[in-house]
Amino acid sequence: MSLELVATPIRWEMNEPFRISRGEMTHVEGVVVELRDRAGHFGRGEAYGIAYEGETVESMLRQIDAARAPFLAAPDRAALLHLLPVGGARCALDCALWDLEAKRAGQRAWQRAGLATWRPLVSAYTIGMRPLAEIGAAVAPRARYPLLKIKVGADDPLATVRAARAASPIARLIVDANQSWTFERLREYAPACRDLGVALLEQPVAADADAALAGYDCPVPVCADEAVHVAADLAKVVGKYSVINIKLDKAGGLTAALELAHAALSQGLRLMVGCMAGSSLAIAPAMVVGQLCDFVDLDGPLLQRSDWPNPIHYFNGRMSQPDAALWG
Repeated sequence: MSLELVATPIRWEMNEPFRISRGEMTHVEGVVVELRDRAGHFGRGEAYGIAYEGETVESMLRQIDAARAPFLAAPDRAALLHLLPVGGARCALDCALWDLEAKRAGQRAWQRAGLATWRPLVSAYTIGMRPLAEIGAAVAPRARYPLLKIKVGADDPLATVRAARAASPIARLIVDANQSWTFERLREYAPACRDLGVALLEQPVAADADAALAGYDCPVPVCADEAVHVAADLAKVVGKYSVINIKLDKAGGLTAALELAHAALSQGLRLMVGCMAGSSLAIAPAMVVGQLCDFVDLDGPLLQRSDWPNPIHYFNGRMSQPDAALWG
């Protein structure tokens, strides 16, 4: 299969500055890979890398360029797992291959992944960190969403959760501290979070300081995010967390993400699928993983000002199935 490979940077402006405990974003930058064969079939993949591990657009493009010759000599998803390390470069190439394979076969990617049916997904909407007085106004336009994700830090997070709950009495809440709590603060905050209807606490403590979670019976399920990237990481999180957050950038593509999902389910873990922000092109392959998940957090396109043609549509969080012209 003779292919042409083009990798280019892409940038999307955010609707508003998006703040988490690690910092603030006004835009997101990633890479888009396009693969095209001689018959005119093409596949696309978009990725953003793992920013907290130092990945950048430049580093991803360098990795893709270094892997170009061996990849084009054997454009195979299984081989790609060994050709490139975990991260955005492998993710973009892998997702582009899935798209190309689906187009060449005339079959949807979710079918090629072995799924019997397509289940409509409902995504959380994420409320970034902001002054407490602004929480209610930020939540109110999304108050009818069944699931909201609230970003908090170490500074009085319960006040933020209470304000979100007051603005949306019906939504299930995910509280994401992005590793900013100590274990002692988790034990202090968790009972109140339960009483406020929090359904999930996402990576409350630092991934490299989570030993105290072993054996802790938290009143709210605790989800591993930064603590798990691929299936090989599961040994580090079993017994500490009851849910894992799968992100394609972290796993290095849809192939590895599905491997992680099935391995985690076999060990009794529940699943969440998330994203590193990004457009509908980045979200579409993650929706395949979402078919196996209890929690879905794929709201990247809602947080930015523009998107690709044929985008995913959201109706109070309910996501349309990706258009075949977009991906897969």
